[in-house]
Amino acid sequence: MFKTAVVIPAYKVADKIEVVVRSIPASIDTIIVVDDKCPQRSGDVAAATQGSSNGRVVVLYNDVNMGVGGAVVCGLKKAIELGCDIIVKMDGDGQMDAAYLDGLIAPLLNGEADYTKGNRFMNFTALKTMPKVRLFGNSVLSFLLKISSGYWNIIDPTNGYTAIHRRAVEKLNLEGIAQRYFFESDMLINLNIINAVVRDIDIPARYGDEDSSLSILKTSLEFPPRLLKGFLRRIFFKYFLYDFNMASIYIILGLPMFIFGSTLGVVEWMDSIINATVKTSGTIMLVALPIIVSLQMLLQAIAIDIDSVPKKNKW
Repeated sequence: MFKTAVVIPAYKVADKIEVVVRSIPASIDTIIVVDDKCPQRSGDVAAATQGSSNGRVVVLYNDVNMGVGGAVVCGLKKAIELGCDIIVKMDGDGQMDAAYLDGLIAPLLNGEADYTKGNRFMNFTALKTMPKVRLFGNSVLSFLLKISSGYWNIIDPTNGYTAIHRRAVEKLNLEGIAQRYFFESDMLINLNIINAVVRDIDIPARYGDEDSSLSILKTSLEFPPRLLKGFLRRIFFKYFLYDFNMASIYIILGLPMFIFGSTLGVVEWMDSIINATVKTSGTIMLVALPIIVSLQMLLQAIAIDIDSVPKKNKW
C-alpha cells in the first residue's frame, strides 16, 4: 500500500492556504505545509485546519527564508521520514487544482515514471488565460531547460506542479539542488543525471489575483548562466563520468575543432579587413572545413542526447 503526501511551500499565502489545504482529497495521507519564515504566518492558518483535515496536516516552520526550493526540500525530507512513497509538490497560492492529483500520481503508482510534471500547454482553452508575457517567457525558458536538463520530451519543464517517487528522492543529493526559484529546473537536471523517468501530465493552470515574486528581468539574467552550468554538469556526469559513448567522442573532437575553425575564421576575417587582403581558397577551406565537420559531430551528439532521454523505469 502506497503512502502519499502533499508538500506545500508557504510564503505570503495566508489568504489562500486554507482553501488549498481543504481542497486536497481524502486519498492523500499527509499534508506537509512548510512555513518559509512567512511574515503572514501562513503556517498558523494551515495548522488551524487540522481539525477539519482528519489530522493530516503537518506544519514545519523554517527559522530563515530558504526560498521555494529550500522549503520543498524540507517537506521532502519530512515526507520520507514519515514513510511516504509518493510526494506531490503544490503551491499555496491556489494556482494548482487538487482535482488533478490522482492523474499526476498515477504513473508513479503504476511504475511508469519516477517524476511527473503538470503540462499547461496541452489545453488550449486554459492556455488562453495565461498572461501573454508569461506565456512567451515560459516558452523560451522551456526550450533552454530542455537543452540543459536533457528531457527533450517534456513540453512544460518549468511547471511547478510535480510528484516524485521516494526511490528518486533517495537517489538525489537534495542538499545540492538550488534552493530558490531555480529549484524546479535544477531538479530536472539532477533527475536526468540519475536516469529518472519523467512524464508530462495534462493539467491546465489557473491564474487569479496571486502575486508573483519572480521577476521576469531577474529570471532572464540569472537563469541562463545557471542553465549553462547545469548543462555542463549533466554532460560531464552522463557522457564522461557515468558513461562514455559516441556522443562523448563527438564532443571531444567536435568542440575543439569548432573553436579552432571559428577562431581562425575571425582572425583571418579581421586581417583581410585591416590589411585589405583577399584570402586564398586554401585559407577559406582551412576555416570552413573544421567548422562544417565539427557542426556535424555536435549535431550527432545532440541527436544521441535526444535519443537518450530516460524512457523505461529500470529501478
